[in-house]
Amino acid sequence: MPDLFTWEFATDPYPAYAWLREYAPVRWTELPSGVEAWLVTRYVDAREALADGRLSKNPVHHAEESRARGRTGIPGERGADLMTHLLNLDPPDHTRLRRLVSKAFTPRRVAEFEPRVRELTDRFIDGFAGRGEADLIHEFAFPLPIYAICDLLGVPAEDQDDFRDWAGMMIRHGGGPRGGVARSVKRIRTYLVELIHRKRGDLGDDLISGLIRASDDGEHLTENEAAAMAFILLFAGFETTVNLIGNGVHTLLRHPAERTRLQESLARGEYALLETAVEELLRYDGPVELATWRYATEPLTIGGQAVAAGDPVLVVLAAADRDPDRFDGPNTLDLARRDNPHLGYGHGIHYCLGAPLARLEARTALAALLTRLPDLRLAADPAELRWRGGLIMRGLRTLPVAFSPPRHP
Repeated sequence: MPDLFTWEFATDPYPAYAWLREYAPVRWTELPSGVEAWLVTRYVDAREALADGRLSKNPVHHAEESRARGRTGIPGERGADLMTHLLNLDPPDHTRLRRLVSKAFTPRRVAEFEPRVRELTDRFIDGFAGRGEADLIHEFAFPLPIYAICDLLGVPAEDQDDFRDWAGMMIRHGGGPRGGVARSVKRIRTYLVELIHRKRGDLGDDLISGLIRASDDGEHLTENEAAAMAFILLFAGFETTVNLIGNGVHTLLRHPAERTRLQESLARGEYALLETAVEELLRYDGPVELATWRYATEPLTIGGQAVAAGDPVLVVLAAADRDPDRFDGPNTLDLARRDNPHLGYGHGIHYCLGAPLARLEARTALAALLTRLPDLRLAADPAELRWRGGLIMRGLRTLPVAFSPPRHP
C-alpha cells in the first residue's frame, strides 16, 4: 500500500492510484482530517457510484456526522450557513434548485459571454507579456475565472477586487492565516445577501438577477438558498477553472511535441484539436481529483465491496480517468483523443453545471497563451513545483514561466 496524501503523493498521485485500482479498488482509508471514507478508483465503479441514488450528497446521512462536522465539504460553508446548495442536496430539493439555476445559467448566456472572456484573457496577458516572465497561476489562471464569474453573477466592478482577495484566501487550503478561510467565506455570504437585496430593486441581465426572477415567477427560493447558490456558483466557477488552466499549461509544457502540435493547428486557424485538447487535459491531469462527498443511505455494494449505511464514499476521478480498462494508453497525453468519456466534471444528476463556461475559458486561455507567447517555457525545475493542499481539488501553488516579450513595431 503506497503512502497517500503526502507532499510526494501530491506531486504525482498517479502511481499510487494505479496500485489502488489493481489491488484495492474500493479502499477504506483514513484521510488527513482524521475522517475515514471509501476511495473508489476504477472507472466502471466510479461512473456507477456517481449516478447511484443510494449515495446521498447530504452530510446528515454520514454515520458520524457530528464528529466529522467541519471536516467534510467546502471549508467554512457550515459556519457561514451556506449548506443549502447543489453539492449538498438530493432530489427533490436538488432537482428544484438545479432547475432554477439552469434558467439563469443557459448555454446562450455562456456563448454570449465569449467576447468578455477574450477581453479578460488579453488584459491579463498584456499585464505581464512585456516582462518575459510571469507566475501563470497568480497573474493569469487565478484572476481570469474570478473576474469572469463575478461578471456573470453581477458583482459590480468596484467590488470585484474584494472578491479576488476573498477567493484567494479560500483556495490556499491551509497556506494562509488560521481561520482565514472561514472569515473569507462569511464575508462572501454577507456580501451576497446584501447584493441579492439590492438587486431585487434593480434587476439586470446577470445570474443573481436570473435567480431572483426565477424565484419570483413562482418557484420557491429562500434567502439562504439564494446566497448558497450564488456562493457555490462562485466557488465552483473559479477554483476548478484556475486548476484546469494551470494544470493544462503545466501538462503542455511537459509534453513539447503535443504542445507544438496544438500550436501548429492554431496557427492554421484550425480549432478542432483545441476542443479535444481541453477534454484530454481534463482527463490526463484534471482540476478535480476527487468528487465531492457522498454518503450511503442504505447498505450497498461497490466494486464487490460491501459498504454500510452511513459510510462516506469518495470517487477518485483522477484514478478513474487513468484506468487502462477504459482508456487506451491512459498515461499517454494524446490531444486528439476521440474516445474520451472522462469523468472530469462528474456524471449523473450532479454533473457540473458550469462545465460549458470552464471549457470556454480554458479554450480561450490556452489559445491566447500559445499564440501570443509561442516560446512559453517552464522557468523552474519541475520537481520544485508545489501543489496546493486539500482533498478535492488538484492545482499548483505557482507556475513560473518565461518567454520572449512580443516585439512591437
